Amino acid sequence: MAMESSDFHHALALLDWQIELGATEAIGETPVNRYELPDKAKVQKKPGSAVMTPGAATVAEKIDGVEAARKAALGAQDLEQLRAALAAFDHCDLKRGARNLVFSDGVAGAKVMIIGEAPGREEDMQGRPFVGRAGQLLDRMLAAIDMGREHQSDPVYITNVLPWRPPQNRDPSSEEIAMMRPFVERHIALAKPQVLVIMGNISAQTLLGKRGITRLRGHWVEAFGVPALPMFHPAYLLRTPTAKREAWADLLSLQARLQNG
Repeated sequence: MAMESSDFHHALALLDWQIELGATEAIGETPVNRYELPDKAKVQKKPGSAVMTPGAATVAEKIDGVEAARKAALGAQDLEQLRAALAAFDHCDLKRGARNLVFSDGVAGAKVMIIGEAPGREEDMQGRPFVGRAGQLLDRMLAAIDMGREHQSDPVYITNVLPWRPPQNRDPSSEEIAMMRPFVERHIALAKPQVLVIMGNISAQTLLGKRGITRLRGHWVEAFGVPALPMFHPAYLLRTPTAKREAWADLLSLQARLQNG
């Protein structure tokens, strides 16, 4: 009995101590071992509820983002509406870190539509594609075959796969490319170029589903029903001047294609 009395007073003292700490009521009738792993077999599915596996919500969001991009792009009836659709598109995280939407430059409706990869620092600041060092080289390349953004007789139209600058100029993820692809496809359909120039690996991946610009460059292909010529990106030419010979050959191929109809 002495032992039982001792246990009683000990338990009472513990209870008083809990009350002094602020505990005023019990939250359950039975003790809970919070270190015990749950038994998956005992988890009951509530009627009408869905069991979400790890990562399922993330996958659903990605799929929804691509579908939202497709609907937004198809809803645009002209280039201004497409620009507005991109500006209102909130499913791509790149938008949150960018200063400006970089949509296009040059003359809409030109025979040649150049599709680059993504804006850099200067492009992000000015809201125009290809205005940094790579863009200046592109202008000189086009001038060499008597073309240009605002050329009187042979203008070009320029855009990028991504309208927002990736952080630290990193390569876009496959999810980001998938979301932007419907906008690129619609951009081409609305601009109605005769030929496309696909500049760089990211552009080739988006339009052709392939990477390896060294292997792809110089060979005419088709993208979204339009004749297309993959080429080195001007930024690559700045890093690898020895590749300018191949770039010159590609420019001559572009010029010949336009002259021969």
